[in-house]
Amino acid sequence: MRWIVILIPLAVVLAFVQLLTGSSMSAPEALAALFGDNRIIVELRAPRVVVGLAAGACLGVAGMILQSTLRNPLASPEVTGVGSGAILGAVVATTIGATTSTEMVLLALLGGLLGGGILWAMASTRGSDPLRLAVIGVLLSATLASATLILLTARPQLAGAMTQWLVGSLNGRTWEHWRALWPCLAIGFGGAFLVTAVLSVLSVDDDHAKAVGIAVTPWRITVLMLSVLTTSAAAATTGALVFVGMLAPHAARALVGSDQRVALPLSAIIGAATVAAADIAAQHANLPAGAITAIAGAIVLIKVAKRMSAATVGGSR
Repeated sequence: MRWIVILIPLAVVLAFVQLLTGSSMSAPEALAALFGDNRIIVELRAPRVVVGLAAGACLGVAGMILQSTLRNPLASPEVTGVGSGAILGAVVATTIGATTSTEMVLLALLGGLLGGGILWAMASTRGSDPLRLAVIGVLLSATLASATLILLTARPQLAGAMTQWLVGSLNGRTWEHWRALWPCLAIGFGGAFLVTAVLSVLSVDDDHAKAVGIAVTPWRITVLMLSVLTTSAAAATTGALVFVGMLAPHAARALVGSDQRVALPLSAIIGAATVAAADIAAQHANLPAGAITAIAGAIVLIKVAKRMSAATVGGSR
């Protein structure tokens, strides 16, 4: 709990800095606008900040669920097919002319269900070896990403609108995006927190889960659906903020261990703070936030892969 108490204020500070960061006015002007004519703050910057925090929290929860239930430290929305499926759903929504964020979320959810369902089917038939699941997830993600690129090629006039889903950005986020996002965050986080005991058991092994009376398959499907819901909601509102779902769970476990009762909410907080920090850096560098999270996440992915490789050969480097 100590780290939660420490990191919540940090996330708030990052959100405040994010609120003051932007191209339309300088930080001093934005600070003055908070106490004066704050239309730009309320209508443009505040929804960007709130949506970013919520999307980061969603990805933090999804990543913790995936890594725990699949018992794979490399598992995250973007390398399990869930994230790529959700992005495909959002691009399909753009292609067919969906106009509301709610429609985006629904179609992204269907895409996430497609990606997660395929991975689960393959895991059921080919076993749950972590490295095998990682390879299957990467291949599945690449296949779904290819389908997205086919849509981009088929409808080049919509390439500009659809590319934002591939990169991940908080530009142009509105309160409509927040209204579509927060129910999914509430359901996903609330549901995951209620089953933290189950998550802790599933993260050990199936035999242990069965020994304590847990029906492994139904519970694994249930918690995976929570990860699909949160991933899809984030993808439908911000696009592919890649590797947030991998970075946040690793950071949470490094700080508090594997107790899901603490690690899960901490992962959500770290995910939110990561997106806020990435958006601050992105606005200064004139880049989309997804580009910043991709760089940070790639570093974490390399370190985790090296650690797994060293463990496989007996810990020698």
